[in-house]
Amino acid sequence: MLAGRLHVSTGKFAVEEVDEPHAGPGEVRIAVRAAGVCLSDVHLIQGILKPLYLTGDSVTLGHETAGVIDEVGAGVTGLTVGERVLLQAGEITGGKVLTRGVDYDGGWAQYAVSSAATVVPIPDTLSFEQACFIPDAVSTPWAAITATAGVQPARAVGVWGVGGLGAHAVQLLRMIGAAPIVAVDPLPGARERALQFGADLALDPADPEFADLVGEATGGTGLAFAFDFAGVAPVRVQASRSLARWGKLILVGLTDQPLTIPDGTRFSFLEQQVRGHYGSGPESVLELLKLVALNRLEFSRSVSGIMPLTQAAEAVRQLDEKEGNPIRLILVP
Repeated sequence: MLAGRLHVSTGKFAVEEVDEPHAGPGEVRIAVRAAGVCLSDVHLIQGILKPLYLTGDSVTLGHETAGVIDEVGAGVTGLTVGERVLLQAGEITGGKVLTRGVDYDGGWAQYAVSSAATVVPIPDTLSFEQACFIPDAVSTPWAAITATAGVQPARAVGVWGVGGLGAHAVQLLRMIGAAPIVAVDPLPGARERALQFGADLALDPADPEFADLVGEATGGTGLAFAFDFAGVAPVRVQASRSLARWGKLILVGLTDQPLTIPDGTRFSFLEQQVRGHYGSGPESVLELLKLVALNRLEFSRSVSGIMPLTQAAEAVRQLDEKEGNPIRLILVP
């Protein structure tokens, strides 16, 4: 079968022929119908991110995957051939958090094998193209908002980086009643998108009046919550300076750069907090699917383009260069 393979030691990525996998005990195989392209995939190819638990040197990328079950392994109950499903973005095995498409083979392929515990049925009304990226692109900001930050209605929130995760963060924050929502992005198209997704204000981080505009929007108090979805050091400095008393800075975007608090005394005096966040648990995906089923959420605006698996490298280039300002590009075998 065809699969998008990364050779970690060389950084070489290519769609190539590999042996077709089969479901073992406790596993199912799905015929992949859609797989999302995430900035984490780009960073893996660039070597910015490295697999922690990968056995061997090569891995099929893709942690956002949906399709149809076509093989059920021994001992699996409650799942049947023909079911429409999505796959959780990872799992805990042996006390380790393993990520699909990073630590083991993912969904940029014609077929993908998954532990039955990470398979989630989806309704017929939800397209594969929208279902595939609910794990990660939607569930990561959802978990950051509801679990790590504990955002409450009518509290001022800032979102730095309105890309694949940040755009959904704005949509989700609007749904739960956060207000005002201040979106921050250097790209005019991203700022316009933020307003369309529900932000009350969209700012260029380089605006010389940035601090005054945030103060005006929040009645002079600052932000109760500031989310960094960009993983860029200057973003974290600006976000921390925008916090209110008892404000929380939530670090979602990944970076290997050090965290700098520009005024530690002020940060401590105002009793502010920094919290790290990574991914989401399986419960977040289930909560989001319930909201989708109740027509509280829909993600058609998030599908920026659909491309064949054979063009995976081109999809990676477009996302890396922000060509067309994509939220999610989708690969189909």
